[in-house]
Amino acid sequence: MTPADAGNLYVIACGSPASRQVGRLVTLAQQRDWSVCVVVTPDGRKFVDAPGLAAQTGHPVRTDYKNPGDPDVLPPPDAMIVAPATANTINKWAAGITDTLALGLVVEAQGKGLPIVTLPFTNTALAGHPAFQESVARLRGWGIPVLLGDDVLPLQPPGAGEQLIDRIPWRLTLDVLDDEMAAGTTGE
Repeated sequence: MTPADAGNLYVIACGSPASRQVGRLVTLAQQRDWSVCVVVTPDGRKFVDAPGLAAQTGHPVRTDYKNPGDPDVLPPPDAMIVAPATANTINKWAAGITDTLALGLVVEAQGKGLPIVTLPFTNTALAGHPAFQESVARLRGWGIPVLLGDDVLPLQPPGAGEQLIDRIPWRLTLDVLDDEMAAGTTGE
């Protein structure tokens, strides 16, 4: 892929108020010549402007698996960013659960060896649960960059995360993805 054609980037957004800002990530990715497709979890659908994102990307926003025999409406992904990722999505992903289209795509992409970066957006209580901590460690152990920590975005107590939505480091997800893509091409 050349800088003029970064490929197809799937942005996977979860059920978080931070998903209201996912259009910012789309804009930044498009500035880096990615063709962007947005897929949201069923709860994520509540937070996004699906018609606005479809107009912005030129692709429908997908939430559900297609019916058997229906054609794919999105081009195949070359990379994925899962952001904002909820504790629920992180835990299910680490367990290999594919009960939503978003999770099915992420688990499959990982199995195919596609570059994936994730930016969890959760609170101190959920992040403090042992299952979440183990899931993050598992994903990192598999080579998935999980952008989590006070150096990325400080965790807040339950109900206080809204104050951080405008500080989400969308650009960082793309910077890390660029690093992952460069590492992948160097190893070929």
